[in-house]
Amino acid sequence: MPNLLLVEDDANLGMLLQEYLTDKGFPTDLATDGQKGWQHFVDKEYDLCIFDVMMPKKDGFSLAKEVRMSGRDVPIIFLTAKSMKEDTMQGFRVGADDYVTKPFDREELLMRIQAILRRYTRQTDQQEEVKVFSVGLYTFDYNHQQLSIGENSARLTSKESELLRLFCQNLNQPISRSFALKTIWGDDSYFNARSMDVYITKLRKYLREDPSIQIMNLHGEGFKLMVG
Repeated sequence: MPNLLLVEDDANLGMLLQEYLTDKGFPTDLATDGQKGWQHFVDKEYDLCIFDVMMPKKDGFSLAKEVRMSGRDVPIIFLTAKSMKEDTMQGFRVGADDYVTKPFDREELLMRIQAILRRYTRQTDQQEEVKVFSVGLYTFDYNHQQLSIGENSARLTSKESELLRLFCQNLNQPISRSFALKTIWGDDSYFNARSMDVYITKLRKYLREDPSIQIMNLHGEGFKLMVG
């Protein structure tokens, strides 16, 4: 059953939508500002997010950017009173899948949610079939934890394999440090962060035979596996 995250600072509207969507078969968590919304997002898996734009502490556009930086591919619908073309374009630039202007019909919103989830489900099913990744001149077999180039191959540890898969699934896309730590290590403590740095150094050594590959540090953000 799909789980939704609704971040809406209008408490009455938020509770009404939460109740309506839950009754329609979409269990929905409600947060009333952007910071709380981000905490919900990192603490739990969601199938779709609905963000208001104008919110205290963190606006919807900033929250969406953080979600996209997490490396987790989750559809986002912006729900806002703003209707200017510039606002709509900004919403899509930061990764929106849809943009609904208040006031709106709840049934229409529900139909948009259902349509987006159907599309993402098909895409996810296709992605989950991929267990062997091409990374530049390398071939990475996730199931067998093996990284190969030409006649040479290396056996990776479980953590190395999980980390490399996360990079491969988000090739040429930024991944936030916190998200990588919580996804693979379970939390983003200082000691786990140091451990991840060691594993990233090891992956760089494994991949150094192809000069087109680079694991970049993004200052204050995270990492990006670049090829080409």
